[in-house]
Amino acid sequence: MTGFGAAEGALGSARISVELRSVNHRFFNSTIRLPNEISRWEGEVREVLRRRIVRGHVTLTARLERRPDQTTVIDEARFAAAASVLRTLRERHGLEGAVDIGSVLRMPDVIAGAPDALEADTPTLVSIVEAAVASLMDAREEEGDRLAQYVRARLNIIEEALDRIAARAPERLVESRSRLRENVRQLTEGITVDEQRLAMEIAILADRLDLQEELARFRSHTQAFLRTLANPGGEAVGKRLGFLLQEMLREANTMGSKANDSTIVTDVVTVKEELERIREQVENLE
Repeated sequence: MTGFGAAEGALGSARISVELRSVNHRFFNSTIRLPNEISRWEGEVREVLRRRIVRGHVTLTARLERRPDQTTVIDEARFAAAASVLRTLRERHGLEGAVDIGSVLRMPDVIAGAPDALEADTPTLVSIVEAAVASLMDAREEEGDRLAQYVRARLNIIEEALDRIAARAPERLVESRSRLRENVRQLTEGITVDEQRLAMEIAILADRLDLQEELARFRSHTQAFLRTLANPGGEAVGKRLGFLLQEMLREANTMGSKANDSTIVTDVVTVKEELERIREQVENLE
């Protein structure tokens, strides 16, 4: 599910802002970008995300803002090493231009904040990240409500198609029975037919073409789907809904194979199309 969340707060003598962006993904995946000064806490930050977010690719970006009067520390040893590396690369690859101070200062870890900016404790950073996650989850919840409305609209279309199939199924059985009797009459003209055996064959045909069980199971899965959508109960509903969709598709395929009727087949195709539309959205639900 997509969404955006942000939070900020004091971290030592610095101020940190945390932004979270999420896009659709079937599983949890994260990208974390922390300033060098707090990169040692990446594991704790990732654990907060993993604990709160089940699905989606989440990108976390943190920025530190120091006070204007805060001392900036340059690590001279790293400055010298970085300058040496840049000069070596320039000579080795025949690059033009001089290695200036700006290029060196942009190298990782050359500039550090004041020492006290690094003395913030882990719980402080974690609490700010959790606030950003809460903001993100609010945005994702709003999107989830919109997706739920979309899914319910698709289910209404499916229910209408099932109603048409249920209404057509008995008519199709009568037509099939009459057609079978007529075919037998034409093939056995002038020959005595065993009415008991014919009645048995008609009963077998009716049982083979009957769709009531498939319709009942499909509607049972639909009700379970709606209950789960309305009351997720704190679980990742996407996986359960995906399973129910598979069962509905199984029943639709069975109805299609037993239909033997173009009108029913047309409605079965409609059902399968709407199930596919729902599946694409359910993969995003958490």
